[in-house]
Amino acid sequence: MNTIYIDSKDGVNKISIVENDRLVEYYREDNSKAKLLGNVYRGRVVNVLQGMEAAFVDIGVGRNAYLFIKDALNKEQLYSNEKYTIDDVVKKGDELIVQVIKEPLENKGPKVTTHISIPGRNMVLTPYSNKVNVSKKIKDKDEIHRLRSLGHRVMKDNMGMIFRTVSNGRSDDILESEYEKLVEIHREIEGERNFLPTPKLIYRELDLIDQIIRDYFNIQTTKIIVNDKEIYQYIIKQHDLLEVDFQNSIKYDSQYDMDYHMNIQIDMKEALSRRVQLPSGGYIVIDETEALTAIDVNTGRYVGTLTLEDTILRTNIEASIEIARQLRLRDIGGIIIIDFIDMKKREFVDIVMGKLEDAFKKDKNKPYVVDITKLSLVEVIRKKNRPTLDTKTTFICPTCNGRGRIRKNEA
Repeated sequence: MNTIYIDSKDGVNKISIVENDRLVEYYREDNSKAKLLGNVYRGRVVNVLQGMEAAFVDIGVGRNAYLFIKDALNKEQLYSNEKYTIDDVVKKGDELIVQVIKEPLENKGPKVTTHISIPGRNMVLTPYSNKVNVSKKIKDKDEIHRLRSLGHRVMKDNMGMIFRTVSNGRSDDILESEYEKLVEIHREIEGERNFLPTPKLIYRELDLIDQIIRDYFNIQTTKIIVNDKEIYQYIIKQHDLLEVDFQNSIKYDSQYDMDYHMNIQIDMKEALSRRVQLPSGGYIVIDETEALTAIDVNTGRYVGTLTLEDTILRTNIEASIEIARQLRLRDIGGIIIIDFIDMKKREFVDIVMGKLEDAFKKDKNKPYVVDITKLSLVEVIRKKNRPTLDTKTTFICPTCNGRGRIRKNEA
């Protein structure tokens, strides 16, 4: 059983997702601060950078948003064999409808795309694609065939969709109704294309609590514990919108305080540490830098009981599972380099890689194993759209500037 804990007080919502008694994701939302990710804006191009094949777009949030050429192509250009430059696609002063796909990070503004997608409970509308895709977590071939057939039958104006895992077993009527609602939202967005003022917010993504329920709640395997009466009542009412009866899956506990939830606090402390212990006695070391994240695996005090190869294999298997959890929990994105303990046998390498990829399947940000280098380093990339847990919950020490070192007294 998985649990979503919602702790709301003093205008701050803290949400923890626990799977098999381990914290796997943590979110913090300050209600006084505007949220950008997923929002759709009508913006104005303020600068075109030919050398970067990108443009800056004013969407009215302070810092200009970054629009890369691939995200600026229209539907015809996107599927054309011709090559385009950024000057062919946008000009200074153009007004565009764009969606935020990455929150502002440190000194960088938000990243945007013109390829709008609208997420729903059971599916994601993808107007820039005419394909019908089904979540890889749905394994039943008959169900996959049913969903694809339904998708092609209800499709309008070549606007495709991605069926989410929760669509498994849902009736055709519910899925068709949701598709039509998402299409209507998209039409309303397109209807704002030529109106003033610019810049302007024209579609706001759901608040964090709504997103978590939409993306993570499963009535068979998930329960919700919340300490705020208004949020509790709001979630109960959501069954009309999502066709889900939350009554038996949600508990109101006014005394709940995440700061005193021992298991969550232990996992949070570990997630903010450089070193993470493994069950056998081995450990991993995680170093986040501006360019990439490096992860090192060590046997530590674990000496095994059979052979050195067996000791290394078991440590690497434990490390692969823990690394997947830590990437999720810390919300680390971009380039990730993993230095597993060297394994001589190819079959052992395949076992560890299989465990790592299986563990990655639980992550909605879709980590991807790119390759194993000649130095046996595993290259991974993971979607990066929010600040990391470390950035959200800590600040850099003004004395050491984040180095974590004390200078020796040479005198």
